[in-house]
Amino acid sequence: MSLPADFEWPVRVYYEDTDAAGVVYYANYLKFFERARTEWLRAQGFEQDQLREEFGIVFVVSRLQVEYKQAAKFNDALSITCERVRQTAAAMDFAQKAYRTSDRGLVSEAAVQIVCVDAERLKPKPIPPALRSRDS
Repeated sequence: MSLPADFEWPVRVYYEDTDAAGVVYYANYLKFFERARTEWLRAQGFEQDQLREEFGIVFVVSRLQVEYKQAAKFNDALSITCERVRQTAAAMDFAQKAYRTSDRGLVSEAAVQIVCVDAERLKPKPIPPALRSRDS
């Protein structure tokens, strides 16, 4: 079941994001995807520190699959998408993509699962109802 939760976040490729060949270092896409999920959460009305303080939870990545389609280079403007595609009591699955803004060329895509865990014990914990009920 697909839950509506499309979100798009812009990012610029800085020199520090690139490798010796002048292309985005593969691990930096994970940072872009992480930031987009944080901004998606913020757009839902939640901050990471607020969730920890109010609900005693944090989210951790439990599964990740990434495909690299074409190189992004220094100074490229990218658009990172975030779509929640599945949710269980304690986990959310996201489909994420990185597009070059100039031509909408797909640069990278990922399937990411995050799990809600107790901030102290780091054991799975149900996603708070206030967050589960947000669909946009």
